[in-house]
Amino acid sequence: MDIPVFILAGLLVHFVFLVSIFDIYFSSPLVHGMTPQQTPLPPPAKRLVLFVADGLRADSLYELDGNNTSHAPYLRAILENNGSWGISHTRVPTESRPGHVALIAGFYEDVSAVAKGWKENPVEFDSVFNESKYTWSWGSPDILPMFAKGATGDHVYTFCYTAESEDFGAQDASKLDTWVFDHVKSFFNSSRSNQTLFSALNEEKVVLFMHLLGIDTNGHAHRPNSREYKENIRKVDEGVKEIASMLESFYGNDGKTAFILTSDHGMTDWGSHGAGHPSETLTPLIVWGAGVNYPQQVTSQFFEDNVLKEWKLENLKRLDVNQADIAPLMASLIGVPFPLNSVGTLPLEYLNNSAHFKAESMFTNAVQVLEQFKVKMNQKKATTLSFLFTPFKPLSDPEQINFLKKTRLYIQQQKYDEAVSLCKTLINLALEGLSYYHTYDRLFLGLSIAMGFVGWTTYVILVIVKTHTNLTKTVQSSDKESAALLYGFTFVGMMITFFLLIQTSPWTYYIYCLLPVPVWYAVMRELHVIQNLAANLWSLPISQSLGFILISILGIEILVFSFFYRATLTVGLLVFAGWPVITQLWVQAKTTTLIWTVLCALLAVFPLMPVVGREPNIPLVIAAGLLTLLISGFSLASPCKSENKYRNNEDMKVHFYQMLTIALSTYVVSNTHNSLKNKQGLPVFNQIISWTTLVSSSVLPLLSPTFLFQRLFSILLSLMATYLLLSTGYEALFPLVLSGLMFVWIHMEQEALQHYGLSLKPKLAVFNFAYATDITQFRQLHLDDIRRSFFFVFFIVTAFFGTGNIASVNSFDPASVYCFLTVFSPFMMGGLLVLKVVIPFVLVSCAFEAVQVTTQLSSKSLFLIVLVISDIMALHFFFLVKDYGSWLEIGTSISHYVLVMSLTMFMMLMNGLAQLLTTKRLDLSRRTKHHAT
Repeated sequence: MDIPVFILAGLLVHFVFLVSIFDIYFSSPLVHGMTPQQTPLPPPAKRLVLFVADGLRADSLYELDGNNTSHAPYLRAILENNGSWGISHTRVPTESRPGHVALIAGFYEDVSAVAKGWKENPVEFDSVFNESKYTWSWGSPDILPMFAKGATGDHVYTFCYTAESEDFGAQDASKLDTWVFDHVKSFFNSSRSNQTLFSALNEEKVVLFMHLLGIDTNGHAHRPNSREYKENIRKVDEGVKEIASMLESFYGNDGKTAFILTSDHGMTDWGSHGAGHPSETLTPLIVWGAGVNYPQQVTSQFFEDNVLKEWKLENLKRLDVNQADIAPLMASLIGVPFPLNSVGTLPLEYLNNSAHFKAESMFTNAVQVLEQFKVKMNQKKATTLSFLFTPFKPLSDPEQINFLKKTRLYIQQQKYDEAVSLCKTLINLALEGLSYYHTYDRLFLGLSIAMGFVGWTTYVILVIVKTHTNLTKTVQSSDKESAALLYGFTFVGMMITFFLLIQTSPWTYYIYCLLPVPVWYAVMRELHVIQNLAANLWSLPISQSLGFILISILGIEILVFSFFYRATLTVGLLVFAGWPVITQLWVQAKTTTLIWTVLCALLAVFPLMPVVGREPNIPLVIAAGLLTLLISGFSLASPCKSENKYRNNEDMKVHFYQMLTIALSTYVVSNTHNSLKNKQGLPVFNQIISWTTLVSSSVLPLLSPTFLFQRLFSILLSLMATYLLLSTGYEALFPLVLSGLMFVWIHMEQEALQHYGLSLKPKLAVFNFAYATDITQFRQLHLDDIRRSFFFVFFIVTAFFGTGNIASVNSFDPASVYCFLTVFSPFMMGGLLVLKVVIPFVLVSCAFEAVQVTTQLSSKSLFLIVLVISDIMALHFFFLVKDYGSWLEIGTSISHYVLVMSLTMFMMLMNGLAQLLTTKRLDLSRRTKHHAT
């Protein structure tokens, strides 16, 4: 197989593996075609006011400050005297879009919805707004249009500020909330002179929704423990108080308004969200007004988080709910049908109403969830062969009828408590059944993907053995055998296709189930290689084979372990530091070994450091910039360079320009940080320099000479300029230490080659990348090359975790991108954060490219070993993915798998990028290149 074809096939296979987990574990739970269900009794409220304080943590709202006063005195008084309170538990991913969907539509979006964008609806769904008579909403353009778009008819109205207002570097983000409160007040004032609007506002089943984004924006910009964040909570509290009193007077204190204040998600101490940490998943919920229970006094109550004493709320009953339970609560308060896709359970303890009303509402809730179960079951039944269909036994048709009859009878006999408990059982069973049918094909799909994984890894191992070692003899297989094999696998493929066709399976199932067929066909074609390999292995001493396998397994397990505990990398690096001593390499290269040991020990410090972004440390970034300038100055002055006759004026210009970009980047980081600190926003000049540096950093290395160390140093300087702009703390020093180690690694591998007598040592000082690829005589692989590949994978993993990332969505700090932009733009910010992760990868990949060419190996052979190592890791994480347990565990398991798969795909792309960066040269002067003779 050609290299480009192989890389394309590899990328395709890995892309399928990556996407598959979302189909297998996290596909959309939505079904359509249910009948709306509504409580037959009159509701307690005519209108509902929903305040969503985006990014507000439960503890930030409920805790008291040093003087025993609340950050939100009005809301504190409400929960102590007028309403009910609790904690709303959100789910992963803790982002604004899924949070609002859970609150307003009552269901949890699949994880992949985050990737489908914030503004649009990837799927159509019903919501409380859609079921209302009128909904007026004010707030962010990222959230409001989503619910207006999904609504049928023209009764959901939105009033948004501009997207540019969402600026993390602005003077004060709380102005976003002030904008909302001011616009609501002027809207109600204008209605007094607009008869149509006035009568619409006085209708029943009206929802007023205020989305308050200031707290979230201030949390990202200044962290949740900052003065700005707490001050914003105080402003929201005052705004809620003003709106509540204005509405009471507008409606003549008719007592028909219900109020709910909650949040879509919380936020970590370092100002990010997205994963399952309690600071992200615990949000406040305060409900008061028409139809809502008053505070209930209790003598004792127990919750695992033990925060009630701290909040001084241990004597007021805390009523916890799941985030999706708020949608049925809103529907029940104003008497609209429950959203069709809602999976929430009505939290009855919040309601201040008759037992009859509660039982009827609960019955409506149960029927509405059961409707979804029935649609889901019928869908699955229609697409499964009757003899293969296994129904969900606890809710067979007779059982459903029995449940509904019994509950109706209890309500007629006024046995309301029994009716309610029966409804709760029915809801739980229906949700279990929904999950059962939703994950019906999981085992089958999981096995298909695992088969594909194992097949692909086996194939790569066979390619290595066949083309890069002397372990096998070439055997010509007969045409008959080849034809039989081809027909056999074609038949299997046709059978699978037929089986999926008659079950009308989704198109993605065809990809997952058919992928193993060509992969295993490719493996079976190399059967003679397997036989030769087996014969060779049997001829080796068993202890040697077992020892090798054990060491390989241990190495891979260490890499897997490092995803859970970053400190594992420190242990690994310390072992690396001792590697020359163990293998007696130090005898022949004492100085190189000493530098290697020191740099390994230095790099080993980074995985022990706290996660980046927790506390910005700009002086360290400036120090890293100055240190880079110092090193590049030394490299110019070093006598080694002055001897070389190949350094011409053009090369010097490029080098000086790179030094200038480093100096400018250092200045921009310092200046931008001060500007944002003084709330003066991001200076335009700084923004221009940042973007120019980013663009030029990809071109500049291509202008430098292709001599090994010159080209690698040029790549480091270019990438370092961009990296400084994206740094907020100690991680700015990481590429310097990493590159130092990479330079020494190239030397160490030369020593290792000589040590094993594999080849002569080329003179590295004048080694030229441009001619390296012309080597016709590549050597075959040696066992030591597996160690080389393992070093590379280990350095790649260190490049990710050493910079203070954790294997989680919330480890990325938005402050990293403030030199480039401060206005909220999820995809642009995401792209820059990915670039920050990629830069250390590029440095390691370029060093690996240098190791390959200087050790006289074809770049394909070592890369294939790397692919095998990373695929075994990925398979490991595939089996660790889970969708049960705490949200922290679920989020982490997805993050791990996605990271490993992305790493593998990145490494394939990096391989090509490293070759481009090291071997190609742009010659702007259009003169002949100066090369060493």
